[in-house]
Amino acid sequence: MARSRETFSKKEKEKQRAKKKQEKKEKREARNSDTDKSTGFEDMIAYVDEFGNITSTPPDPNKKKKEIDPDTIDIGIPKASESMEEDAGRKGKVTFFNDSKGYGFIKDEQTQESIFVHMSGCIDQIRENDKVTFLTEKTPKGISAIEVKLVQ
Repeated sequence: MARSRETFSKKEKEKQRAKKKQEKKEKREARNSDTDKSTGFEDMIAYVDEFGNITSTPPDPNKKKKEIDPDTIDIGIPKASESMEEDAGRKGKVTFFNDSKGYGFIKDEQTQESIFVHMSGCIDQIRENDKVTFLTEKTPKGISAIEVKLVQ
């Protein structure tokens, strides 16, 4: 007698395929038997009221609407004014200055921020703890003080 050509692993794979097929058939029948379709299109619609809240009731068309002039709406970013880039006559105190390297820092009296200053931007000779007036300019590395003058 000849031996069967089916091995144990072939039989197991065939059983798994039959099981998956049966499960798929059961799921299909369960979906088809679901006649209670309560989630219709009308149940899925949501409305947003004037305050941004989601509701299930439609808005009242008789309600008075607020008129908005479209010309008053600003679209985009406002351009920076010159006063933001250069402040006329800022005052501060030199917190650090290295004469040999030619740079230092000024602490602004109003904003308390530390602003870089280079010797080339100084009109008067400055030292540490001097009170100065200065203008600022935006550089690739940040804000720098220019036209630095001593306060008498």
